[in-house]
Amino acid sequence: MIKKAIRMNLYPGAKAEYQKRHDELWPEMREMLKEHGVLSYSIFLDSESNQLFGYLEIEDEEKWNQVSTTAINQKWWTYMKDLMETNPDDSPVSFDLEPVFEL
Repeated sequence: MIKKAIRMNLYPGAKAEYQKRHDELWPEMREMLKEHGVLSYSIFLDSESNQLFGYLEIEDEEKWNQVSTTAINQKWWTYMKDLMETNPDDSPVSFDLEPVFEL
């Protein structure tokens, strides 16, 4: 198992809608993530900074890297782009976080 953490930026005032859309995660999105080796995926929000922190446990880095090329993932990015900072291809602006401690 590989552990990953990422940081993204939510627009101010978008928390409720972001939460709602994830509470209603499309079944085909959930299925695609599992097919690409995602064992668990959690997202946390720092309400003061509007920064999102994603924590993932994946089976394989190569399978994870293929997620971004799937049609359902690209559809999700387009669906979410009004709530968070995104790149020109609608992917979230994200930064990998470096592990520094684990107990």
